[in-house]
Amino acid sequence: MGEHLLSVFVALPFVAALLIALIPRTSQAAHRFVAGTTTAAAFAFLIGLVFGGFDPSQGGLQFAESTSWIPRFQVNWALGMDGLALVLLLLSALIHFLAVIATKPRIDGSKGYYALLLLLFGGVNGVFLATDLFLFYVFWELMLIPMYFLIGIWGGEQRKRAATKFILYTLFGSVLMLVAVVAVYLRSGADGVLPTFDIFALQAQAAGWAIEGGTLFGLEWSTWIFALFFLAFAVKIPVVPFHTWLPDAHVQAPTPISVILAGVLLKLGAYGMLRIGFPLAPDAFAELAWLVATLGVINIVYGAWVALAQTDFKRLVAYSSVSHMGFFLLGIAGVAGLTQGAAHLDAGPRFNSIAGASLQLVTHGISAALMFLLVGVVYDRAHSRDLNRFGGLGRIMPKFFVVATVGFFSSLGLPLLAGFVPEALTLFGAWPSWPLHVGLTAFGLMLTAIYLLQAYRSVLLGPTPRDCKGYADLDRREMAVTLPLVVASVALGVAPFLVLDLLASCLQTILRTLPPEVLP
Repeated sequence: MGEHLLSVFVALPFVAALLIALIPRTSQAAHRFVAGTTTAAAFAFLIGLVFGGFDPSQGGLQFAESTSWIPRFQVNWALGMDGLALVLLLLSALIHFLAVIATKPRIDGSKGYYALLLLLFGGVNGVFLATDLFLFYVFWELMLIPMYFLIGIWGGEQRKRAATKFILYTLFGSVLMLVAVVAVYLRSGADGVLPTFDIFALQAQAAGWAIEGGTLFGLEWSTWIFALFFLAFAVKIPVVPFHTWLPDAHVQAPTPISVILAGVLLKLGAYGMLRIGFPLAPDAFAELAWLVATLGVINIVYGAWVALAQTDFKRLVAYSSVSHMGFFLLGIAGVAGLTQGAAHLDAGPRFNSIAGASLQLVTHGISAALMFLLVGVVYDRAHSRDLNRFGGLGRIMPKFFVVATVGFFSSLGLPLLAGFVPEALTLFGAWPSWPLHVGLTAFGLMLTAIYLLQAYRSVLLGPTPRDCKGYADLDRREMAVTLPLVVASVALGVAPFLVLDLLASCLQTILRTLPPEVLP
């Protein structure tokens, strides 16, 4: 089994989903037990790798395995893990486990619900571990199906519309990705060698594509490849103007699914850029870094500006996610921007930029998941998300007050909480290349402080309306769901090296995919 450790890990949720399918539909406790045990076992396994088995000093793949799958087209079942994959897998396993706990013990159609949730978990694991581009695409597509049904069946009144919008947007991105995958595969065999889908073999060839790839409609071949991959992943992040599916999906999705959507699924687009979009077209990335940086600032400012006008608590948190993911774009733009005639700069800003962008994926996953859980707590009691209906909940719900305070201020980026360090690293790293963009980001940060503090005051402070005075404080299930995220928010705020040490060598390896002439 040691030779196929990752295959067993990827297969586990799918086997568990099949097991749930065999359990009678009336056995809701058994459905919940299988889903909870599977996600908990996955998280425990990954924690075990952190403390023994995974070497963070190695920047390359570990536990790699490859078996021929479709020999005629050189498609392999190829999996591998590096620091970036491990960190995001840990985030995914934790969030999926908490989503199972956050789901109410009695839910209609629990058999289908938990089976689909496990299929989603398995698809996410496959994306993070796949080292074959075709296999990556298969898992990417596989995730769409369970999320569509989880929103469309168990969502709110407008669930069908939101689910349809989600699938149409993501399928649009998937079509662009498929075109890029086929183009890269055919180009890899253009020099008389066997074409390949191996992501790292393609990275090794990518440096020469800008020179030898030719042009199409006046643009270099590598520019087209970067644009196709970037647009495909931009839909998932999401990048403005491809973001409009996200608020609708969040508002209509049940709380545990919103937690997964914000905590994990948005990170898949960012992971794709770091693993594929950036390394397979480094020259094009360097040339278009100004556009990536600009889109990042637009995300930060526009997301915060629209959040400022929201009275729906869940929609406010959704637009907050749009804003916070802009820091990832600005961070990776800082990496690419340093390649434009700036070879004299040392690796410090470059590493800070990519480290901040990568750490932002983890900290935003934690803070956004916690915020959506807070929305769920309020909605369960008030059956409303209207911020104007609440007030003074901190007086009557002291446990909720403490948890919410950590959630709000972590999202705000307060020092000693998870949101501060990645934003600081991103801004320090991006400043040498994009000082104007960093300056504009300050305006977005100001707007973020305004809308989060207004929401904090509306929910927790001030007089308590009469119809809110009977609200119960957090129960044991709600404490069990929120407390791990509170602990993680504080831990990563005080000791961000817990994640950065796992990422450092891997990020240095990714940086080496820059054009050789500008490496320090």
